Amino acid sequence: MTFSLGIVGAGQFSGQFATLFQAHPGVGDVYVTDLLPERAERLVAAQGLAGTFPSYEAMLESKAVDAVAIFTQRWTHGPLVLKGLNAGKHVYSAVPMAITTEEIAAIIDAVKATGLTYMMGETSQYNPATVHARNQIAEGAFGRLFYAEGDYVHDMDLGFYEAYQYSGGENWKRTASYPPLLYPTHSVGGVLGAWQTHAVSVSAIGVVDGRGDGVFDKDVSQFGNDFSNATALFEVAGGGSFRTNEFRRVGYPSHIRESRFRFFGTEASMEQLATVALWQDKKGVKDISELLEPKQTLSPDDPSLQHIAPDLRAAFTSGSAPVHDRSRLPRAFDHLHNGHEGSHHFLVDDFVTAVNSRTLPSVNAWVAARYTLPGIVAHESARQGGVRLEIPDFGDAPEA
Repeated sequence: MTFSLGIVGAGQFSGQFATLFQAHPGVGDVYVTDLLPERAERLVAAQGLAGTFPSYEAMLESKAVDAVAIFTQRWTHGPLVLKGLNAGKHVYSAVPMAITTEEIAAIIDAVKATGLTYMMGETSQYNPATVHARNQIAEGAFGRLFYAEGDYVHDMDLGFYEAYQYSGGENWKRTASYPPLLYPTHSVGGVLGAWQTHAVSVSAIGVVDGRGDGVFDKDVSQFGNDFSNATALFEVAGGGSFRTNEFRRVGYPSHIRESRFRFFGTEASMEQLATVALWQDKKGVKDISELLEPKQTLSPDDPSLQHIAPDLRAAFTSGSAPVHDRSRLPRAFDHLHNGHEGSHHFLVDDFVTAVNSRTLPSVNAWVAARYTLPGIVAHESARQGGVRLEIPDFGDAPEA
């Protein structure tokens, strides 16, 4: 059983996923559309895809497309997802799910009404640290988990200027000011992807940017944002808390590891830094770095990455880590590029399997809401000087 797929947005990220979707035995024809038609045409020609559509609307009207995968600017996802679901298409969306509570609620309502598959492609769901923590929690190794930390530390100087210039054109500074806490899913999702709970309240602090180059300037920003760094402390259901950092001005080697996590329980703890990861209990410390280290599958100098800033290429070249269980993946993926610490293969397979088996994917609409909404509320807390705010919850996904 296969379905056809339309790629929406032919930018730096989507080409890597187009390869994987096309190779998956559960997917048939793959089409592309982009606001810049020449980008869509280049991607189709480079990978031998089925063809292009002149617009997203034309793609949605076509009976040749069963599902869409959205790789557009991060603040556009909510409306595009809703259009896709309401047109009868299954939807895979890059992160974040949306940027307002209302958009998230509307997506969940649309999934309920249509019965279609929605999945958010959060890479931290399969970050090796999250996978290992999830396994250890399931075995009770932490005892009672009561605190965790998730960082997404990616300095703007390490590839983000080029990425925003590529996607934003002449007015790229307006969107390069995107609020860090509205892109929360790498840090929040990495924690909650292991810890089976959800955030119920938050207090956050934003740091006003000091570079003075027009990025993170309220007078320039499309979002009225001048925070380049932000920290949020969340209370979770059932007792406990977790802290996240979203840093865009930071002296840290983001190209080595941009997401990192820590988990603390009554019997054991786990801590990850840029180049080391440790498992600790009351008896001692064990180095688990090798277990969590992905092996590279694609050279950063590969011609397919020539349009991507060198400082961003590590995210597209990582293979799988020993902690990853690849036995469920199609053999067609064995020698294909991976990315974001080994997550891409699993995310694609999750979506394809969910559509073809009509089961809920890992990061379904309800999970995606719990990964996204805490950041939206945290940003508002930071705007109000750190006031503690309650976080709405849409509950668990309904039983299949």
